[in-house]
Amino acid sequence: MTCSCSPCLDSSPDSMAADWLGSLVSINCGETLGVYQGEVSSVDQSSQTISLKQPFHNGVKCPVPEVTFSAVDIKELKVLDIVSGRGGVVPKSSDPVSVPHRGHHKTQDRLASPQQQCSKSYGDKHLEVPGQSKGFRRRHNSWSSSSRGANQVTPKKSVVKNGGGGQRQHRDDECFGDNMDDGLDTDFDFEGNLALFDKAAVFSQIAGSDRRGNGARSRGTPQEQQPSQYRHDKNILETKPVVYRQIVVPQPGAKEYCTDSGLVVPSISYELHKRLLSVAERYGLSLERRLEMTGVCASQMALTLLGGPNRLTPKNVHQRPTVALLCGPHVQGAQGISCARHLANHEVEVIIFLPDFVKVLDAVSSEITLYTKTEGKQVSSVEELPDSPVDLIITCLDCHEDTFLMDQPWYQTAVDWANQNRAPVLSLDPPVSGQGHAVEAKWTLSLGLPLPLSEGVGRVYLCDIGVPRQVFQEVGIKYHSPFGCKFVVPLHSA
Repeated sequence: MTCSCSPCLDSSPDSMAADWLGSLVSINCGETLGVYQGEVSSVDQSSQTISLKQPFHNGVKCPVPEVTFSAVDIKELKVLDIVSGRGGVVPKSSDPVSVPHRGHHKTQDRLASPQQQCSKSYGDKHLEVPGQSKGFRRRHNSWSSSSRGANQVTPKKSVVKNGGGGQRQHRDDECFGDNMDDGLDTDFDFEGNLALFDKAAVFSQIAGSDRRGNGARSRGTPQEQQPSQYRHDKNILETKPVVYRQIVVPQPGAKEYCTDSGLVVPSISYELHKRLLSVAERYGLSLERRLEMTGVCASQMALTLLGGPNRLTPKNVHQRPTVALLCGPHVQGAQGISCARHLANHEVEVIIFLPDFVKVLDAVSSEITLYTKTEGKQVSSVEELPDSPVDLIITCLDCHEDTFLMDQPWYQTAVDWANQNRAPVLSLDPPVSGQGHAVEAKWTLSLGLPLPLSEGVGRVYLCDIGVPRQVFQEVGIKYHSPFGCKFVVPLHSA
């Protein structure tokens, strides 16, 4: 490279070497040695070497105060900041200075004075930037744009393909070349900048635009009118408050229960319960239908208590659960027999205790006839019941009306067997408090609406026997189903 300007023609080799002193340069020594940056401390034309003081190697400060490079090791040389030895400031050149790998015959030209390296750029741009800073950016290994002229455009640097490192550095220089550290020393004035924002004026302008928009829409056709705008904290869909007391009875019982969802289920007297079933039977809900519905709900609850799918699987046929049902000659006994039939159909070992009677209800006889078609067993004596504990006992001994059965010898014998057996007990449709409950039950299943039961019945469950809502309304009960998606729901004392 040659230069025709008069200062460069008058320069000697020693003066050109001296002009490099104090300049900031970046030396690329290839992928093996990496990139060095620092301030030029000496340039030796005879030995073809250049030394940098306070050097940085790949962005990290070197432990040594000075590093010397030979021309054969330099792949590329970039001038980051130039300080003229003659007292002037020379604009920086964006063109890298390439140094050959071998030979020293061109090194003197490559290490020419900064005026010669930058005369072409100076002649093209005619820019002179005062106050060049001697600091350089460690973070981005690039020269700062703050030292460029106010109207100077970021130059496009030529890329020497010495591997991915040079291209990546070039992209970093193009993207992060601006001096971002200049304003970091000054704290941000939050109060001053907040005062520049006139909130009242802005909000009034927004409100005015909304009024103008609403006026324009009101003058249009109804089809052109747009719906009202809602804030993010407004609920568009109107919600009604939850009413937890959806069942109201004319004469509340002594106790109230609630479901898991919080719905209140009041208890009713046995007289109102009997009248409800009578009206339902008049509309077609016969005793046979109620027995079938009760048997299905009770068997489903029993299967759940026995373990459900974890116990009743085709691979577990050698551990079939055993259920004993204690039945009397009344409607509650017929409900237990219906439950036993459904359990037997689900591969459960079922044993029914039903004493021999001279006369039983027709419903009991019909249920026994169906039950005998299953593989379940029926015994009439307590001695025939198993001595070992069974998995579950379902008691249907108590009746709502015939309390004289409690004085029968078979009744007390069956009660003693159930209490001595260590199996849990499920009581099916027991009478109101004060009428029996000789067997200590862990669970109790009530029908339709619960009766005011005593505390010794265990946990109370309620099953749906299919009574329509209008039947409830006819007997004076305001009714909404508390079952949801289930047929059996647990009840808790309110």
